[in-house]
Amino acid sequence: MAYTDLSYLKEITGGEPSIVKEMVEMFLSQVDEFKENLNKYLKEKNFIELGKEAHKAKSSVLIVGMEELGKNLKKLQLLTEEGSEIETYSDYVKMFNEQCDEAVKELTAELENL
Repeated sequence: MAYTDLSYLKEITGGEPSIVKEMVEMFLSQVDEFKENLNKYLKEKNFIELGKEAHKAKSSVLIVGMEELGKNLKKLQLLTEEGSEIETYSDYVKMFNEQCDEAVKELTAELENL
């Protein structure tokens, strides 16, 4: 199962390989920081910052076509703002970690074809 879909990115860039490559590389450079921060804020029970980080990460995952993960990050953001369903936050962070690990593999391979 593919986690990423670069069709939207290719569409908005007019298929310009250098821009697509730049955007993919930006995602790859940010993903470790997102993972680190999400895990740190979850562990510290700093749910306000967890929600803010989910919001930031959402934009990046949507650029590389990770629609479902983007929706889940939005849900996590809203839950943290409400302070509700706290027991589910770790599931969202785990999902982010796992899907981004797979996305990094896919996108690294995709870069070789650009």
